[in-house]
Amino acid sequence: MDWSKGFSASYYMAIVDKRTWNDISRLEITGGNISRYITGLRESADIDCPGYKPGEERWIRIWLDARQRGSSAHEALFTGLACSPAIKIDGTAREVPLECYSVLKPAEDYLLQRGWYAPSEANGAEMVRDMLRSTIPGPVVIEGTSPCLQQAIIAEDGESALTMADKILDAIGWRITINGMGVVTICEQADSPSAEFGNEFDVLETAVEIENDWFDCPNVFRAVSDDMTAVARDDSEVSTLSTVVRGREVWMEETNCDMNDGESIEEYALRRLKEEQARSTAISYARRFLPDIGPGDLIKLNYPAQSLQGVYKISEQTIELGYGAKMTEEVNA
Repeated sequence: MDWSKGFSASYYMAIVDKRTWNDISRLEITGGNISRYITGLRESADIDCPGYKPGEERWIRIWLDARQRGSSAHEALFTGLACSPAIKIDGTAREVPLECYSVLKPAEDYLLQRGWYAPSEANGAEMVRDMLRSTIPGPVVIEGTSPCLQQAIIAEDGESALTMADKILDAIGWRITINGMGVVTICEQADSPSAEFGNEFDVLETAVEIENDWFDCPNVFRAVSDDMTAVARDDSEVSTLSTVVRGREVWMEETNCDMNDGESIEEYALRRLKEEQARSTAISYARRFLPDIGPGDLIKLNYPAQSLQGVYKISEQTIELGYGAKMTEEVNA
């Protein structure tokens, strides 16, 4: 099926058996949307399902049936935990809006024991996999060979299995992805584009919004660690964010310094200043739906008329459960 061309779309919701992770029954839905993002629970959904029994908490899966002249596709869009906090009745009309959470929701709700820690030299991905498998019913897999932790990570008060998993992933530079079937994959950060959009594969609408978020970028950074303090400054005459060019000082302070092995606090302050000064260009647009491309993936855009040329990282997506499964997307340079 050629996803760059138009197609008709219909949707339905399946109830999922959490023991087998298979569909066991079908319910019709009348609309909604699915949101995907790069942090936290990674995804959520709001849908309307008149046949859903209010008050129940069930594992569900949302399916897309796409049809195009001569071809078709059956794609799982979302698998997660659904609940119905309210019901709307107007005469004989009945609406049951569902709030749906990603498969990571049980990990967010599970608090670690006080004193729990991930030891240094432990395999980071295996630690995350084991932690998630103990809380969520769906499959959790590792893709690739994971690095080990360089130092121990100790659980803080109120630490959940998910927040600890994120800390471990940050430490090893890896990520979590979730596919439509609810399979959680622990893998490396993307290093090459998953797709290229442009003349030969044109899926973007013409309206594009480009935002350069640099106003709050610091030009003075203070690092504080125990009794050590270091200040890094950008006083360059050619840097557009410097104290000289902007005519004012914009300070940022960090007291929880995570220094690399052998890194001095002065080197840390300078590194962090450069990291915070990296301008983030956020680009938003609408495009046709494509399977298997989500937040954290890289895409290559080739739209000279919209000044979009290069490789970008997907940060957010929203899929409207309507005609053609229209998707809005935000990427960062």
